[in-house]
Amino acid sequence: MPFPNVPAVLGEALVARGYSDPTPVQAAVLEPEAEGRDLIVSAQTGSGKTVAFGIAMAPDLLRPDGMAEFGTSPLALVIAPTRELALQVSRELMWLYGKAGLRVATCVGGMDPSKERRSLRDGPQVVVGTPGRLRDHLERGALDLAALRTVVLDEADEMLDMGFREDLEEILDATPESRRTLLFSATMPAPITRLAQRYQRDALRISTVSDGRGHGDIAYQAVTVSPSEIENAVVNLLRFHEAETAMLFCATRENVRRLHATLQERGFAVVALSGEHSQSERNQALQALRDRRARVCVATDVAARGIDLPTLSLVIHVEIPRDAETLQHRSGRTGRAGKKGTAVLVVPYPRRKRVESMLRGARINAEWIDPPTAEAIRHNDRQRLLEALLEPIEFDEEDRELATRLLAERSPEDIAAALVRAHRAALPQAEELIPNTPEAQQADRQDRHRAGFEDVVWFRMDVGRRQNADPRWILPLLCRRGHITRNEIGAIRISANETHFQVPRTIADKFASALVRTAGTEDGGDVSIEPSPDTPRDAAREHRKGARSHERPGHSGPPRKGPPGAARKAGRSGNDAKPRPADSAKGPKKPWQKKPHRKNRGPAE
Repeated sequence: MPFPNVPAVLGEALVARGYSDPTPVQAAVLEPEAEGRDLIVSAQTGSGKTVAFGIAMAPDLLRPDGMAEFGTSPLALVIAPTRELALQVSRELMWLYGKAGLRVATCVGGMDPSKERRSLRDGPQVVVGTPGRLRDHLERGALDLAALRTVVLDEADEMLDMGFREDLEEILDATPESRRTLLFSATMPAPITRLAQRYQRDALRISTVSDGRGHGDIAYQAVTVSPSEIENAVVNLLRFHEAETAMLFCATRENVRRLHATLQERGFAVVALSGEHSQSERNQALQALRDRRARVCVATDVAARGIDLPTLSLVIHVEIPRDAETLQHRSGRTGRAGKKGTAVLVVPYPRRKRVESMLRGARINAEWIDPPTAEAIRHNDRQRLLEALLEPIEFDEEDRELATRLLAERSPEDIAAALVRAHRAALPQAEELIPNTPEAQQADRQDRHRAGFEDVVWFRMDVGRRQNADPRWILPLLCRRGHITRNEIGAIRISANETHFQVPRTIADKFASALVRTAGTEDGGDVSIEPSPDTPRDAAREHRKGARSHERPGHSGPPRKGPPGAARKAGRSGNDAKPRPADSAKGPKKPWQKKPHRKNRGPAE
C-alpha cells in the first residue's frame, strides 16, 4: 500500500482516487515525530495540503476499528479564507473519510445560515468554514467547540491578509486548551509566527518549500510590452499557449470588467470573478470552467483565492502583483498536484526594474521573453490543427455518407482547405505588436504624450500642498477662471506652495486674458494664476539653490540666527507675518486656505 502509516479505510480511499505515492507534505505529517503534535507547515498551494491535514486528523476522528466516532459536538474544525476553498476542503474530506462514515458540515458566507445550523445540530464530526460565518454561528450558540480535538488553519497567511485576525482569535479562544492546532501556510510572515506562538504548544515546524520561493512545477516568464499594448499582448499569450484553462489576474474589479468585455468581443470563451459578483454568479462561472464551456477566467486576487481548477495550466499577471507573496499566491493556482504550469508576468517597459527587484526578492528565476508574434501563433496553430485532424477517430455511417457526397462535389484538397479555413475562422485573431527594441520603446514613450500637447505653455498658481491644493478642485477652478474645458488642461504638478500646469500654446493667450477678467470676481478669484517663466523642475531647482545660498559663507542674505526653524517660528508670530483670518470672519474655509493650527481651533465637537 502506498500509504502504509494511515488507517486502512483511508488508504483504500487514496488508492481508489489514484494516489500512488504521498507528496512531500503528506509524507512529512506521517512521520512518527509529527504524531499527536501541533504543526506549523509551510507548503506551496496545490501540494496536497488538504489530504495531508486530513490524514493528520485521523487519530482524533476514527475509532480503532477505522470507523468515525459519533457525538453531539464536532471533533475537528477546519478554517479556510474563502468559500471556494472551504467547499473544496469539504469535498476532499468527504471522499477521504467516506467509507468511515464521517459527516462534514460546511459553514460559509453566501449560503443559507438556517440550513447550516440544522446541519450542525445533526452532530458532524468535522466542521469546515470561513472565519466570519464560523464566528457568527459561535456567537449565536449554534457551534459548540467544547469537544474539539483538532483545529486546522488552512492558508493562514491569506486569512490574515484578508483581515480575519479578530475572527480567528475569537474562534481559537473558544476551543479547549487540549486541542491540537495544525497551521498550514504558503508563507510565514511575522503575523503568522505571532499567531503560532500564542495558540500552539511545542509545535513541530515542517517546510516543504524549496529555496526558490516559486513552485518547481511552474515555469515563470516575464514579457515586456508597451503600456498601450497590454491587452493585445494578453490576446497573443492566450492564443500562443491555447491552454485548456487559463486565469488572468487584474488589480481591480473595473479592470476585470473591461478585460472580460474585451476578450469576449475577440471571441474567447471567458468568465469573470470579482467582488461585484454574487455567490450564484461565481458558482456558475466556476462550473463553466469545469465543464469546458469557458477556458479563460479574468479575476481579482481576492476573488480567485481558494479556487482549484485541475485543468488550469496558464496564469497571466495582467497587472503586476503588489508584492512577492501575491505573485506566489496568484501563480500557485497552476502547477498543482505534480502537473506543470506556466506563470507569465506582463511587464510594461517603464516597470521592468521594479519587477526584476520583486523576482530577486522572491528568489524566482523568470525567463524574460518578447510577447508571441502573430507568425509564431500561426505556426503553433498549424501544428495543433495537424495533431487534431490526424488523431484516430471513429466515424459512423452518417459521417461517411456525408463525406462521400462532399468528395463527389469537391476534390480532397478543396475539402481539406475548407476544413482548415473553418478551423481558423473559429479562432480569435492574433495581434501585431510593436517590436521590443530600444527604438520602439523610445517611440512608444513619445506616442504616449497627449495629442495637442506637443507645444505647451506652463502657468503657475500660488497655492500648493500646504494650502490643500487638489486636482479635484483645481480643474473646475481653472475651467471657470480661464473659460476652457478639462481636455484643454495638460499635466498638473503640485509642489509645497505652488502649482504648475500646462495649457496648449494655441489657446494660451485666450486663457491668460480670461484670467485677468475673472480675477477677484468669482469663487477662487483670489487665487493668483499667471504664466510661469520656469517649468516645475526649473522652479524647484531654483528654490533649492536659493535655500542653499543662505547656508554658504559670503551669501548676500541675512545671517541665520538661532536653531533651525527659529526664523520660521519668528516669522509666524512677528509683525511681517500674514494675519490668519478667522473662519467666522470670512465664512466657510476655501480648499486652498491653510487649516488653522490645532491650538487655535475651537473645542472638539
